[in-house]
Amino acid sequence: MDWAITAKALIGLGTLGLLIGIILAIASVKLTVKIDPREEKVRKALPGANCGACGYPGCDAFAAAVTKGTAPVNGCKFGGATVARKVAGIMGQEVTETEPMVAVLSCRGDKEQANDSFHYIGTSDCREAVLLLGGPKACTYGCIGLGNCERVCPVGAIKMSEKHLPVINEDKCVGCGACIKECPKNVLLLIPKSKLVYLACSSHDPGRAVKQVCKVGCIACGLCVKNCPVQALKMENDLPVMDFGKCTDCGICVHKCPTKSFIDRARGRPKAVINPKCTGCGLCIKECKFHAIEGEPGKQHKVIADKCIGCGLCYKVCPEKAIDMVGALGHARKTA
Repeated sequence: MDWAITAKALIGLGTLGLLIGIILAIASVKLTVKIDPREEKVRKALPGANCGACGYPGCDAFAAAVTKGTAPVNGCKFGGATVARKVAGIMGQEVTETEPMVAVLSCRGDKEQANDSFHYIGTSDCREAVLLLGGPKACTYGCIGLGNCERVCPVGAIKMSEKHLPVINEDKCVGCGACIKECPKNVLLLIPKSKLVYLACSSHDPGRAVKQVCKVGCIACGLCVKNCPVQALKMENDLPVMDFGKCTDCGICVHKCPTKSFIDRARGRPKAVINPKCTGCGLCIKECKFHAIEGEPGKQHKVIADKCIGCGLCYKVCPEKAIDMVGALGHARKTA
């Protein structure tokens, strides 16, 4: 064995290893990505749901974007205002309060109200079922009802009912939008949590076609648009579209709709009561769209309680402030 050759080989390998080590050490210094110390703090302030509602793949990516200034401090929909304030504090910014949103279902066509075009036998997955002729429901716009939204909800706010429609618990819903992204029929949407009334139909078919497949579908009759006192509804492609910025939640559209396509999230509506201040001017009678007020000119009028829907239009026009709204509005805990 030639020890000289062995020694040279060992020296050569050692030298090569040393050079590689030096190069790697220099590279690690030169190529080091400096991480903003605030990023870790922001990440710890986030709930860690990785729901993607912020528009980023997960909480890590969102935290990095916040510290770089490319994402808003209140971008975490899952965490809401509480997390937004924490993140804003870390970043030294003021947080802008935003209207909380809640998911609602824009379809009422359950097994009793809507027809199926065929009997579906397959996997319980909406995205797979829709590949087969658009799904089993005769209404091509309707909820398929196989529960994808329930499975993707990160907070367990959605449960499928016995009638195969999702029921959303608004106390749990954080408005993250995960269910909306998952739904292949786009029948889930976000509305301001403070709003009480919305249209629970997504069909753009003509009225006659809707009647053939669903008992509670919008037939584009236009009564809601005509009777809205604040012009918050307009007809677009055979479907009324609501401007929530204008809507006053009076509920008139709910009661004028012949197919009951609107949902009223109010637990209960107040009733109008006319007190002795009434001079019998008749303005309330003219304003009421449900003929719920009667009385002779110059005499105190009275409200027919069974007809009053509690919209409050009479209350607003009474010059004598002789009308009281008795009862209180509240939000239903579950929406469908």
